[in-house]
Amino acid sequence: MATLLYIHGFNSSPQSLKAQQTQSWLAAKHPDIAFRCPFLSPYPDLAMAELDAALASLADPIYLIGSSMGGFYATWLAAQRGARAVLINPAVRPWLGRDYLLGPQANHHSGEIAHIEQRHLDALRNWEVDPLPRPQDLLVLLQTGDEVLDYRLAEDKYRACRLVIEPGGDHSFQGFERHLPAIHAFFTA
Repeated sequence: MATLLYIHGFNSSPQSLKAQQTQSWLAAKHPDIAFRCPFLSPYPDLAMAELDAALASLADPIYLIGSSMGGFYATWLAAQRGARAVLINPAVRPWLGRDYLLGPQANHHSGEIAHIEQRHLDALRNWEVDPLPRPQDLLVLLQTGDEVLDYRLAEDKYRACRLVIEPGGDHSFQGFERHLPAIHAFFTA
């Protein structure tokens, strides 16, 4: 059985709207695809260990969807596993210009407080993928109104990939659910 691994963003969780929409849509339209969305640590080393453990328990084919920081992680995992991935407003070089993340950070869903230090941001360099080994395996969804990340950074990094750039919107990617049929088609093509 195929599995879709949804990788939520920093300070998010499996309760995010996009994760819930994806899970519900798959259950209704494609119950032959299992859905997994682990709750990830805000600390990069722990988050990647959790993702590695989740992937180790899954059989191919595995499809990846990553949002924001999850998109950064999904880029690495797709390159390592030879998997296809959909990236939603992905973080690009998240160790740069993210000083606002230093200090206490509260998870939007659980309220859990993490204390982010510079070493945590620096650790993200370990998972940079440049150049992209198989750009044809990545579908990147961007909205120009993203108030957290500059979409142009992702547009540049992923220019050889299949890009969908929508005007307006925001970091949460407004109207995500209308892309689910195209996402499924991308994975199963």
